[in-house]
Amino acid sequence: MHLASNRISDEGSQYLANALSNNSVLTTLNLTGNQIEGQGVQYFANALSNNTTLTTLDLHFNQIGDQGAQHLANVLQNNTTLMTLDIHWNQIGELGAQHLANALRNNSTLHKLVLIYVNHISSTLLDELQKNDDRIA
Repeated sequence: MHLASNRISDEGSQYLANALSNNSVLTTLNLTGNQIEGQGVQYFANALSNNTTLTTLDLHFNQIGDQGAQHLANVLQNNTTLMTLDIHWNQIGELGAQHLANALRNNSTLHKLVLIYVNHISSTLLDELQKNDDRIA
């Protein structure tokens, strides 16, 4: 489902996440450029705890920050369905990147995490993350 650039925001995220938690069909969700912040990502993270069909989630070009990255990291520790997560261009800093890297240690399902482009992560940390985990792009 492609819902890019619809100004969904955190409020709309709550409604979408409620639907996602009961979904048994949707495998791809593109929410690019929807003004989603940390609270909105928390709704999606909660939904992903119950969802067993979503394999691709694209949240790039939002404002999830370190808080949103931590919510996603928490769910990635136990999620066994999501294979691709795109969260580049999201104002994620080094703290958020570290949470995600730690979560990947316990997750063997995620094949690709797009994190690098236009976030606030030093090149030193990015090099270290990529060296330790080839799923990070």
